[in-house]
Amino acid sequence: MSPAPRLVAFDLDDTLAPSKSPLDPRMADLLVRLLDVVEVCVISGGQFGQFQMQVVDRLGAATPAQLARLHLMPTCGTQYFRHTGESWDQVYAQNLTEDEKSRALAAVAESARDLGLWEAETWGPILEDRGSQITFSALGQAAPVAAKTAWDPSGAKKTALREAVAVQLPDLEVRSGGSTSVDITRKGIDKAYGMSRLAEMTGIDLQEMLFVGDRLDEVGNDYPVKALGVPCHAVTDWEDTADYLDALIPGLSPS
Repeated sequence: MSPAPRLVAFDLDDTLAPSKSPLDPRMADLLVRLLDVVEVCVISGGQFGQFQMQVVDRLGAATPAQLARLHLMPTCGTQYFRHTGESWDQVYAQNLTEDEKSRALAAVAESARDLGLWEAETWGPILEDRGSQITFSALGQAAPVAAKTAWDPSGAKKTALREAVAVQLPDLEVRSGGSTSVDITRKGIDKAYGMSRLAEMTGIDLQEMLFVGDRLDEVGNDYPVKALGVPCHAVTDWEDTADYLDALIPGLSPS
């Protein structure tokens, strides 16, 4: 990585925290320290309420000035929120049409059943309409981390499902999401779109950013950021990210 980044962006699940889980206090402290020196973005497949529970509610030590430097991009960057000093306001949302939603829901449900991936015992809903994104979660939205990790350790199930759904929805974007999920958005509206919009709104060039994620492989939902040319750093879990930030932060200068 050449010059020090002016903005560091992160995936959320399995990068900043275990899937659907709150930040560990160590990670919360590192993010607050990072907000002192650079802009920070979190861009992931979950909806805003998930970001609130996993990230925002854990940053109790952050000042309004620090929160003003935090950019939240739920549903893979199809939505964008900024802190105004008192609350989080939505800047934009690239919502799916009702037709796109209904076709996406039908395609992923049919494909999951055809492939034998529609589980009988789940924790919460398998399908979720997030406005700008349809998400399939094989074990339900509230499945425990251990069960999700064990469901598809090789990623083969998600890849097969993604490929089957993509054939049915050539006009939409279909990508592997978290450990048990597949996400569907408008064509071309993915994390690369979110990062490009972020560059427009902040005036920070993509080459002055750094993206940290655990799914930078070609079928992962972090890959579009890498393909866009943003400098990236791959991690395996939140502890790996924490160790990386411990080494990165001392070398950064306030922007």
